[in-house]
Amino acid sequence: MELRQIQYFICLYEEGTVTRAARRLNIVQPALSMQIARLEDEIGRKLFERSQQGMRPTSAARQMYRTFLPIMRDFTHARDQLLRTDGELKGHVNIGMIASIAQGVLSDAIEEFAAQHAQVTITVTDGYSATLGDLVAGGQLDAAFINKPRRPLSLAVEHIVDEDLVLVTGSKHAHDLGATVPLREAARLNLALPTRQHGLRGILESFAQAEDIDLSPNYEMDSIVSIIKLVENTAYATLLPRVAVRNRVQRGRLRLHEVSEPQLFRQVVCVTHPRRALSAEAAAFVEVMTRHVRGLAAPIRQARTQRAESPSS
Repeated sequence: MELRQIQYFICLYEEGTVTRAARRLNIVQPALSMQIARLEDEIGRKLFERSQQGMRPTSAARQMYRTFLPIMRDFTHARDQLLRTDGELKGHVNIGMIASIAQGVLSDAIEEFAAQHAQVTITVTDGYSATLGDLVAGGQLDAAFINKPRRPLSLAVEHIVDEDLVLVTGSKHAHDLGATVPLREAARLNLALPTRQHGLRGILESFAQAEDIDLSPNYEMDSIVSIIKLVENTAYATLLPRVAVRNRVQRGRLRLHEVSEPQLFRQVVCVTHPRRALSAEAAAFVEVMTRHVRGLAAPIRQARTQRAESPSS
């Protein structure tokens, strides 16, 4: 089994057709097909089935992909470090991120990172916290910024920040709400919330259940962007992380109300594989993202401290 064959296999698995894989590898299609056939002969198992949609991977191919992808990525990182002679970072980073974090700080973080490391390319994958954690464990992602799950993880977990969850309303909201709203009162509003598969919904439900409060939203959807647009254009309200709506609040399109009794918050963490060190490129991008997320939460922590120290509190 040769390194080149593994590279060809991974490319075909990801591209799904011989045409696209050969183009990506910059080789002719017969050369790719020949190497895949040799690989199949060596392991004694079929890796792909031809179909009208392209090359469909078999169960053996899926197992092989999960096994070799982390190895190939480690090899690529090691090669890039050895070839680096001028100290400049070069390579590719695969990062996972829950949508609320991506929407709040990703563009600013990438702008700063690109100005410092123009030779590094980045792929950002968004999704559920559990899914992103599985991708880190499987080697498809270098790291992921997720909501801290309630179940223990087999990953290395770095706490990033505790962030407020706030009640969000738009200009068409009819209720005269104060700056702070008890959770029980917020639950009586016409709400649009993430579905129960979403990590944020699990966090909200845990707070509500502890207070014997029933969260029964009128609309449920997993797209944070869709929820925000609905609230912005209608009389519905939602409960979301402050970071997810900060830009629209600054532009006056949404209003924030802090939630009390209890105060809502989530824990944002960065997960990495415990036995695979981050490449220099990935570590540098994680550092920039971490600083941006923590920087956004700094005013929140300061406001909490001021309220706690106030004589009237």
